[in-house]
Amino acid sequence: MGYIDLHVHSNASDGTLTPAQVVELAVKLGLDAIALTDHDTTAGLSEARKAARTLGIQLVPGIEFSCTWREKEIHILGLFIQENDPGFSAAVQELFHIRIQRNEEMLRRFQAANFAITMEELREGNPDTVITRAHFAKVLVRKGYVSSTDQAFKRYLSCGCPYYIPKEPVSPEKIMGILTKNGAFSSLAHVAQYKFGWRESEELIRFLTDLGLSGLEVYHPSHHRGQCQKLSSLAKAYGLLPTGGSDFHGANKPDIQMGWGRGGLRVSYCLLKDIQDFLEQKGQQH
Repeated sequence: MGYIDLHVHSNASDGTLTPAQVVELAVKLGLDAIALTDHDTTAGLSEARKAARTLGIQLVPGIEFSCTWREKEIHILGLFIQENDPGFSAAVQELFHIRIQRNEEMLRRFQAANFAITMEELREGNPDTVITRAHFAKVLVRKGYVSSTDQAFKRYLSCGCPYYIPKEPVSPEKIMGILTKNGAFSSLAHVAQYKFGWRESEELIRFLTDLGLSGLEVYHPSHHRGQCQKLSSLAKAYGLLPTGGSDFHGANKPDIQMGWGRGGLRVSYCLLKDIQDFLEQKGQQH
């Protein structure tokens, strides 16, 4: 079997390639399947699905939700989502609205301080994009207010900075409820990025498993080999299936390539087959 990538972003959220371009690149790179997992939106799935059918690659419809646990933001992937389910669509719109309110307040603060930034510039020609702090950073760099994305985050966009607005907290219970009701496969993303330590990370995994978590993102560019091994052991201990992906964002993360991450990431199609078998056994045909 070949290779896959179950964590990919397009310009429907904070990636730089269109959904169709993401699919085209995946084919060019020789991948057999990808999951489009944009932040809090399914807006790119229709375009991506059409391209995937034309080019003969499997597209897994996905999403990446943010929520808060112990005052830290964590991310949960939903794979094989039913994006046209009315209840799911309403929930996504609610979360999207929370993002819009935050972005509008951040923009108001920048403009009040005489930063020449507009909402149109943040959207970059895509009115349906889900704007994130990465969009603000990109405009700040382009306009010369900072020299790099890293500087934009450190000076203006991180917690404690004058233009940072914390997100309205969304509970893991709410996110897991949305995904479970939808029949999606849920996976906790990039555990190492939260910097909890192994004891607290395991507490998080146990907590989410009790809420119905199905998978754990074992393979990710931010995980070194030892962390992957530890996460694989935790997945087995809690009856979770391993998932993996590059967290590809195009030019917004130029050191990360789809399917390869930073060089050593290779995710086998066998993982996707296991997920599909799991969903079939639960009676959810995908």
